[in-house]
Amino acid sequence: MSAVLWLLIALPLCGGSVLALTGSRRGGLVPAAGVAVAVATLGAAVVAALTRPEASAPLFAGMEAGLAVDGLSAVMVVTVAAVTTAVLAFAAGEFAAHENRGRFFGLMLLFAGAMLVTVTATTLPLLLMAWEVMGATSWALIGYWWRQPERAEAADVAFLTTRAADLGLYLAAGAALAGGIGSLRLDALPDADAPWLHVITTGVVVAALGKSAALPFSFWLSRAMQGPSPVSALLHSATMVAAGAYLLLRLVPLLDATAWAGPLVAWTGAATALVLGLVAVAQTDLKQLLAASTSAQIGFMVLAAGSGGVAAGTTQLVSHAATKSALFLAAGAWLTALGTKQLPALRGAARVHPLVGVAFAVGALTLAGLPPLSLWAAKDEVLAAARTESTALYAVGLAAAAVAAVYSIKAVWYVTRPLPDDAESGYDTEERGTRRVARSTPAPLLALTFAAAVLGVLALPGPASWLKGLVGAQGEPSPEPWELGLSAGVALAAVGLAWRWASRPAPVPRAAARAAHGWLYLEQAARYVMVRPVLGLARTLADFDDRVVDGAVRQTARGGLAASRLARRLDDGGIDAGVRAVATGARSLGRWARRPQTGLLHQYYAQAAAGFAVLVLIILLVR
Repeated sequence: MSAVLWLLIALPLCGGSVLALTGSRRGGLVPAAGVAVAVATLGAAVVAALTRPEASAPLFAGMEAGLAVDGLSAVMVVTVAAVTTAVLAFAAGEFAAHENRGRFFGLMLLFAGAMLVTVTATTLPLLLMAWEVMGATSWALIGYWWRQPERAEAADVAFLTTRAADLGLYLAAGAALAGGIGSLRLDALPDADAPWLHVITTGVVVAALGKSAALPFSFWLSRAMQGPSPVSALLHSATMVAAGAYLLLRLVPLLDATAWAGPLVAWTGAATALVLGLVAVAQTDLKQLLAASTSAQIGFMVLAAGSGGVAAGTTQLVSHAATKSALFLAAGAWLTALGTKQLPALRGAARVHPLVGVAFAVGALTLAGLPPLSLWAAKDEVLAAARTESTALYAVGLAAAAVAAVYSIKAVWYVTRPLPDDAESGYDTEERGTRRVARSTPAPLLALTFAAAVLGVLALPGPASWLKGLVGAQGEPSPEPWELGLSAGVALAAVGLAWRWASRPAPVPRAAARAAHGWLYLEQAARYVMVRPVLGLARTLADFDDRVVDGAVRQTARGGLAASRLARRLDDGGIDAGVRAVATGARSLGRWARRPQTGLLHQYYAQAAAGFAVLVLIILLVR
């Protein structure tokens, strides 16, 4: 059955590549082809989830590229494929004919394929490859409208932030090799020798938190909202941000192997859920509110991983994937129809487009954690796992659940208000609205909304036991009846207060409100703490290179030229002159030597006599 597994990843990767490369010439057929590939991938995912295939292939010397569908990845492949299918079906009516739909649908399928490899990879090298493809395609999708500078810059910020955190996986891979794990299998990572075990864990945690937009990396998710709405619906529900949470859930044994990793991850998740929830409350842009709520909801998954709640985190992940993708699609439908995503301008939007309004309301109430909708039960599963670790963790998680109810009801309050008389004046602030909902919108939107409402059955006693057995977490705690009642009461109270006070300014200092609206200035902090020092160091090194290194090279070159000129002068005026003088002297001696050679015998006799006389004279004088 390994052919099913290869087919599962080959369909989106190959189909996406073909559409990205050739789709611009077949624009009218691209949406249908993209949806067809997604449906086929969903079918393969269901078969793989039922049959649990494994596959491997040689990669490097002594290392293999391993793939497998086990209990946890079975849930994930179906979730990823289902959300991808729904989002692409919605996107079929979202782009104009002149836009390169082949590039969009191709990149979306490539991204989904990379995510499928990520969740089925059993070895670290293959995980790294899929992780990189996911990062690259997310950059291209966020910056899909790259001719607009602010969108291209947003893609760069998102890519560089996640890319910096991704270096943790390379650190983990190197430490794993140094720690004696030659195969680099994920399930072998906890067996590394100390201190390499701690290095591996640090790298994995940093990479996962960065990908999942947890604190302190959350700000990149705000920038990612510059991408098309279908991109937000896919990347920020079941794929990109869920990848980090999935990795932590997959590697809970690695977190347990160290004394510090589990508590650190749990508290980071709890802080993210609470703090980013407050950020969501402060937003006036619907997509920004949903983005901040995504970070907050991912925080619950991270909290579950740190607390050892694999089944709880999986339930939260699946329920959030359906809920958030539906909410983003509803926001995208309004953006296309009305040309705005500002909450004040969306007053009465649910009345203008009732179907979208109903779907949005159900999704928002699910996000608020109201019973009996899915995220109410899922959050209680997470909180039950947190309570076994620490009562303080449970309290922070419960407070975050109350904040989730506030930001969810805030969005519902705006879109369900009576339509103002001057509603048209607030439209078309982002783009020119069509004043209608595309025909491709209702089916995927309603399907995701239905899933968001009913997936809470996974937390019921029977399905919950089945899920725990599926992911190998039979010993996980379940929420007590009083916990279910307490969380429901907290959510209902928060909803009532938020609805009552929605039209009034929040009773908080303006500085705090501005900080929350600006995502706690995390991006600015990153620029001051990381970007500016790095750029300053780069400029210093460039200046050192120009003035010192290059200067030394230039001075050496000048010295060489000066030495060559001096050598030329010495050669011309000394050596050559000496050679010429010797030659001149030799010629002069030759001329003097030729003079006695007259050919006359009496002259030779006279010369011999004179020479004999000189010789006798010398002998006499010497003696």
